[in-house]
Amino acid sequence: MDVLSHALNAVHMSSAIFYYAECTAPWGFAVPSLQRVAHMLAPGVERLVPYHLVTEGRALVTFEDGTKVQLEAGDVVIIPLGDAHTVSNGRPTELVDSGKSLGKFLSGDLRTMCIGGGGERTGFICGYFGCERNADRLFLAGLPHMIKINARADATGKWLEDSIRYLVSEADRSRPGQSILLSRMAEALFVETLRRYMERLPPEHVGWLAGARDPIVGGALALLHQQPSVPWTVAELATKVGASRSVLAERFARFMGEPPLAYLAAWRLQLAARLLTQGGKPIAQIAFEVGYESQAAFNRAFKRKFGVAPGRYRQVRNAALLSTEQ
Repeated sequence: MDVLSHALNAVHMSSAIFYYAECTAPWGFAVPSLQRVAHMLAPGVERLVPYHLVTEGRALVTFEDGTKVQLEAGDVVIIPLGDAHTVSNGRPTELVDSGKSLGKFLSGDLRTMCIGGGGERTGFICGYFGCERNADRLFLAGLPHMIKINARADATGKWLEDSIRYLVSEADRSRPGQSILLSRMAEALFVETLRRYMERLPPEHVGWLAGARDPIVGGALALLHQQPSVPWTVAELATKVGASRSVLAERFARFMGEPPLAYLAAWRLQLAARLLTQGGKPIAQIAFEVGYESQAAFNRAFKRKFGVAPGRYRQVRNAALLSTEQ
């Protein structure tokens, strides 16, 4: 089983919206911490993950802790946790507050943002991936505050960059289906970045992606994701992945930071939360589908996790989703 694909499907990726920036040195803009403003910019979306694709020229990304990352043409930088940062070239007298324009960009306004003093030119395609909060326990877990790759390093990345640039260049023509094509290409770029990052992780690295790559831990994750309702024991999981119980327990804890069955318990509740907002299945049926033998046990576990009973959670979430659609 492709655990990364399953995890990406499980968090309902959305809101992959682009804008284009043409900058001439000296220039700079500031991006706020998106976790603090996500609910205002994209109601109903719990996590916003920003990215920048440099199409020409160069730029410098600077984080609040002083970390600096130089970008060249073809580089893609993703900020998994939405940390505040600046992007610049040269010494601008002031930074443009991009937070003031994020609302219109997220609503689909693709008009080019032009800033700078007329010097060296840099082209950017920028966007934001929306996903659900449980991404924090999946592919976002253990990631650094920045991932950088060069899209031009192979044919796949170059094709993605060329396709995205072409679609953005058509922004003023408003052709039918343009928005959905941009969203799908953005998601493809995000997945390609995660795949490359995952493939290049050093052996000592930990976190969800590192665990998914490990043959033993990845095999156990695949089973837990594919069959969450099975009453798994560590011994049964170990047998399935061809390892001893102690080896599986040690490796899982090292990569994931918790025992396999603790991970399973949290995963079941995340699945239940999604099912509660995807139709009108009875709560007892949802409890059974995610591995609980009784609705009472499910209700207690769910309330400990989310602070409200399943029925109330369904009401509140459905009301929130309805308000965003109106």
